[in-house]
Amino acid sequence: MDLAPGRSLLEWAVRHGHTVFTISYRNIDGGFHDVGLEDYLFRGLLTACDAVRDITGAEQLNLIGACNGGTLAVMLLAWLAAGGDERVHSATLLNTSIDFSDPGMLGAFCDDHTLHHAERLMARRGYLDGHHLAMLFDLLRGRDLFWHYLTRGWLMGESPPPFDILTWNNDVMNVAAATQRDFLHGLCLENGLVEGSLRASGRPLLLDRVRADVFMVAARNDHLVPWQAAYRGARTLGGDVRFVLTSGGHVAGLVNPPRPKVRHWTATTLSADPGQWLAGAEARSGSWWEPWADWLAERAGDRQAPPGMGSAAHPATDPAPGTYVYH
Repeated sequence: MDLAPGRSLLEWAVRHGHTVFTISYRNIDGGFHDVGLEDYLFRGLLTACDAVRDITGAEQLNLIGACNGGTLAVMLLAWLAAGGDERVHSATLLNTSIDFSDPGMLGAFCDDHTLHHAERLMARRGYLDGHHLAMLFDLLRGRDLFWHYLTRGWLMGESPPPFDILTWNNDVMNVAAATQRDFLHGLCLENGLVEGSLRASGRPLLLDRVRADVFMVAARNDHLVPWQAAYRGARTLGGDVRFVLTSGGHVAGLVNPPRPKVRHWTATTLSADPGQWLAGAEARSGSWWEPWADWLAERAGDRQAPPGMGSAAHPATDPAPGTYVYH
């Protein structure tokens, strides 16, 4: 969401008057094998939210999450709702899976044989190597992401032109064994969020109790999160949900600055069938970034001077993006 000037969603938000904080996943090694989804939820996302509130002095914040980060955001919303906690005012979910009943092409890799192979790999190392995940995701779009570069590079000896999305795509991340098990079994196989069987720190994660406003974006050509599945997930939330379908794929649908060729579809209601929703949706030229900026402005409070960077508990260190990106 912050790859290059002019194509950065974070830059777009700042230009529209928002104070923006961002976090990234830590690339773990075998010493983190017992780190599970609850650790990411509480030691990661909730801790970051509280740091933002401490630095800004704001009682509430607006949250945004993409892909699995969006799934974590939904889990946090449900956990907060179970405790009557309103520290998150709204959430923006980008290409996010909530309902895993039909995972699309990814379901081809969720059979018993594949899961057993993943368990063996994780038992030996304590984590699932990010290069295995990258290969899996590339094979889901083999013609575009695998064979194209194999023939151009290996067969024809050509080097691909510099492209920030490809560079980002090659920056893989390992997944702790416990996290991978929680995700595959609790979410993918058992569909625990929709079925209401998941709990976190003693609280049930019930989606119909979520009352925070949600802006949910899905991409028509997403090969990892089919837009129909994202749509079904949007209908499980109990608050006011605005669903927007955009052109592009899993990454290009998010790195989607206003330009002539991009489009998005929107409608005021969420009908039961995603196909019915699309048939009645209004097609608009331009990026979803534009209506999102208007939607977020309505939920961001009055404009005021931006806060100083850091606080006594969370002092500022290096200028963004920080030194961690060099390691």
